[in-house]
Amino acid sequence: MRVLVDAGPWLSVPPAGYGGLENVVATLTTELRRRGHTVVLAASGDSTLPVDGLVSAFPTGRFDRLGAPYAQVVGIAHAHATAVAEAAATGGFDVVHTHLEVVGPAVLGGLGRAVPPVLHTLHWDLHRNADFYASFDGGGRVFYAGVSDSQVARGPERLRRQTLGAVPLAVPVDGPPPLPREERDDAVLVLARLCELKGTDTAVRAARAAGVPVVLAGPVGPLPDRAALDAALATPGHPALSHPDVAWFLACVEPLLDGEQARWVGTVSGTEKDDLLRRARALLTPIRWEEPGGTAVCEALAAGTPVVALARGCLPSLVDDGRTGFLADDEAGLTAALGRLGEIDPEVCAAEARRRFAPPVMAAAYERLYAEVVRRAGVRRMTGTRVVAPRSPTL
Repeated sequence: MRVLVDAGPWLSVPPAGYGGLENVVATLTTELRRRGHTVVLAASGDSTLPVDGLVSAFPTGRFDRLGAPYAQVVGIAHAHATAVAEAAATGGFDVVHTHLEVVGPAVLGGLGRAVPPVLHTLHWDLHRNADFYASFDGGGRVFYAGVSDSQVARGPERLRRQTLGAVPLAVPVDGPPPLPREERDDAVLVLARLCELKGTDTAVRAARAAGVPVVLAGPVGPLPDRAALDAALATPGHPALSHPDVAWFLACVEPLLDGEQARWVGTVSGTEKDDLLRRARALLTPIRWEEPGGTAVCEALAAGTPVVALARGCLPSLVDDGRTGFLADDEAGLTAALGRLGEIDPEVCAAEARRRFAPPVMAAAYERLYAEVVRRAGVRRMTGTRVVAPRSPTL
C-alpha cells in the first residue's frame, strides 16, 4: 500500500526532544515501511526519518508559533495542509493518514474524490474543537481513529459514527533489559510539557510530601530548557513570555524548584531520555485533563519503570493498578503511591509493554483500518450511496 502520513508542521519527525505525536508517527512510519508499505511523510523540512518521500511547507518546525494568537498561527496549519493536499492529489496514494488536528480532515475532506480516502488519528481530548467534531461529515471519504476507547467515548455522536476504532500508541520496546529496583536512582521522573494540564506543580508537591526527589524533563511553552528561559526573561518583549505555559510555570512551578530535590532538566531526547526513563524509580503523571493517549506512559513501561498517575482519561487502560504502577484519585493518593514503588516488578512492566505497545501491534491495527477506509470509500463510490446527515449530535 502507498500511504501519505501527515504529521503536521510543528516539529520534526522524529522530534529532537518533546513531541509525543511526532514520536508516534516516527514509530508507525518505520514499522509500516518494514512491513513493505511505501510511506511518504508530510512534516517539517528538517525531519530526518528515513522515508520514501518528504512533503514540507516549512524548512523547520513551527512549534515556536503554536501558542501564538489564532490570527498568527492559523495560516501555518493551512499552508501545510495545502502542501499535503497537492501531494495527495498527484502522488498515487491509496490512503492519506493525517494527524493534523481539525485542519487536516477539513481540507482533505473538502476535496472529495480529488484525493484518496483519509484516516485522521485523534490525539487530543475531543472537547477541544468540539464544534468541528460535532458537525464535520467526512462524506464517506474521511474517517477517524482514536488512540483510546475512553477518548472516543467522550466524543460527539457524529464523530463516533465515523470512527473505525481506537489504536493504542506504540513505542520502541527493543531496548536493554530493565534495571532492577536497587540499581535505580532515588528520583521519580516527570516527562511532559511543563504546564497546568500536565499537573507539573502537583507532581512536585506530591514528591516533596513523599520525601522523594523529582526530575522535570520537558519544555516550558516554546522554551526547551533553563538557558532558553533565562535568555527570554533577559530580553524585553520576547514573544515566549506571552505564552500561557511560560507565565504559569513562573508563577506555579518555579517557586517549588530547589535544584536538588526538585529540578528541571529541560527537554530530553535520544539516549539522555532513555537513560532517565531506565533509571527513574517511577514516572509521575498527575494530569488535569482527560489524557487520550499517554506516549510517555508507554515509554516508561517499556523501560520497566512503573507509572504513578491520576486515574483520568486513558490512564486506567494503560496502567494495571498494583501491577505496573498505581492509580490515584488525588494528590494525597499520589504521595501514598510513591511510598509503595517497591511492590512493582520492573520486568512485569516491560513484559506488558512488549505485549501491548510494540510497534508491530500498532502497525497491524492501522493496516486493518487502512483497508477498511479504502473498502468503505470504494463501496460509496461504486454504489453512489447518498450521504444522509445524522441527527444533530449532543456532546
